Amino acid sequence: MTENINNFCLDSNLRYRFEYLSKFFDFTNDDIKILNELSTYVQPIIPVIVDTVYRKLFSFDITKQYFFHNYSCFGTFFSSTNNTNVSFNCEEIEYRKNMLSKYLNIILTQEEWNDSFLRYLSFVGQVHTHKMGTPTIHVDYIHVLALIGFIEHVIIDTIWKIDNIDYQRKHRAIFAINKLFWIQNEFFKIHY
Repeated sequence: MTENINNFCLDSNLRYRFEYLSKFFDFTNDDIKILNELSTYVQPIIPVIVDTVYRKLFSFDITKQYFFHNYSCFGTFFSSTNNTNVSFNCEEIEYRKNMLSKYLNIILTQEEWNDSFLRYLSFVGQVHTHKMGTPTIHVDYIHVLALIGFIEHVIIDTIWKIDNIDYQRKHRAIFAINKLFWIQNEFFKIHY
């Protein structure tokens, strides 16, 4: 039997959108539990993952240039219009690296994907656009997509290197990570 999906609700209701994506990807509570279990292994190396991601962002002028704009982060104003002020370990980049670390911790440890968490996933997408009230911040979607794909790749590579997880659990963990980032991608896309 064909399930009816309301297109208006897909675009206007985060819970409805998540439920549809979950059904389509077969993302279940088992996947959430696997992500939670995985956090034990991944959390200690999140700083390494974050550094790897930021080194990748700094390796292309087109992604690095987003760090040269004036922007405000929750009351803190950073001015990066002078390219010489932005270095891999400057205050502005450390702040952003800290935000990515928090994000990775949250998505791996969230036990219940309630409406508050779905709003957080949506907020993560929205904050990268001018829709948050900061016209100087708008990361083109192609770079967001590349970033999500790269983060997923780094985490999957990390999973494969964990010695004390059997093949079956690694397989399930990789599937769960893949589903998670496809859902996150959709929660970015709605703001573009």
